[in-house]
Amino acid sequence: MRTTVGIIGAGPAGLLLARLLHRAGVDCVVLESRDRAYVEQRQRAGILEQGTVDVLRECGAAERLDREGLPHQGIELRFEGRGHRIDFPAATGGKAVTVYAQTEIVKDLVRLQLADPGGPPLLFGAEALAIEKPDSGAPVIRFRHEGREATLSCDFVAGCDGFHGIARRAVPADRVRTFERAYPYSWLGVLADVPPSCEELIYARHQRGFALHSMRSPQVSRLYLQVTNGTDPADWSDERIWDELSARFALDDGGRWALERGPITAKSVTPMRSSVQEPMRHGRLFLAGDAAHIVPPTGAKGLNLAVGDVVTLARALAHHHTTGSTELLDDYSATCLARVWQAERFSYFMTDTLHRHPEQSPFEDRLQIAQLDRIATSRTASAELAENYVGLPLS
Repeated sequence: MRTTVGIIGAGPAGLLLARLLHRAGVDCVVLESRDRAYVEQRQRAGILEQGTVDVLRECGAAERLDREGLPHQGIELRFEGRGHRIDFPAATGGKAVTVYAQTEIVKDLVRLQLADPGGPPLLFGAEALAIEKPDSGAPVIRFRHEGREATLSCDFVAGCDGFHGIARRAVPADRVRTFERAYPYSWLGVLADVPPSCEELIYARHQRGFALHSMRSPQVSRLYLQVTNGTDPADWSDERIWDELSARFALDDGGRWALERGPITAKSVTPMRSSVQEPMRHGRLFLAGDAAHIVPPTGAKGLNLAVGDVVTLARALAHHHTTGSTELLDDYSATCLARVWQAERFSYFMTDTLHRHPEQSPFEDRLQIAQLDRIATSRTASAELAENYVGLPLS
């Protein structure tokens, strides 16, 4: 097979990149190791920045998002038994976020790509085995599909296959620097068939640990608890989870707010970590999304960073296609990393401010509360949080 851009991975990054390239007249092929059913069921992020929503609309992939997505104008911070709302539009000139699960974005993009008779090929069950000669002018992707090995020759390779994929490992170790941080706690996440007990997300800092109340739809709640690393979800009964969530979300309001309970349909534990690989390019191999960087989910940045990467890469590839210039491609890594590190900073701030370290001192407790008080009482501090949460500009 031969194409201009070989894309490894059919998550939101790879699929959106294919959509953007197709609309710009740049041919590509998408290779995905899993089958379609698996890809469309992977549970991931659910908060879309304003810029992400705008991009999906511009490329014709937001019909269902606009119909079913849940626009959110703010979030609530809870600490010391009280709540404080951050008003996003007031602090950012009208910007907001939208709750719409990553699984739904993937379904929308897959449907669009397969429904377009002239669209780029999308091969499920195509496991990328190696990227050969990425630093040459003619890289080749070796892959296995339907029991046979094949090759995809291309001008450029986009590694959108995540942290455990082959793309990031195709860069020689002496050509990269990796910056990492592991946190001493994890999230126990649950899906519950119960309408959300709030209209907007609640981020709670509590002496017993962090809690987050989110949602997937008007009928499905998504909730998280800070737990110790190595926690087995099976050790947490439904009743224990609801009791702990109720305790951490509790307000000193005389019982006017209560957490609604319902059947828990899924439980999982997510370790908290940060990782950035620099640079995000090796020759004609470009890394995007989790293949280049990981953020803790507290700041809701993972999916949105991936969108920022592929928008930048698509723009650079389209510019090269029309002009022959490599200027934007040469700037790709530096352009993306500037935004990545701002997202890492914000995610670290949110994580460090809202979670309790296992060995946290009373002094550090007071610092966290002082920081949250500052956000609750200062327009400047509140606006800083809002501007980062709704998303920095994609360009």
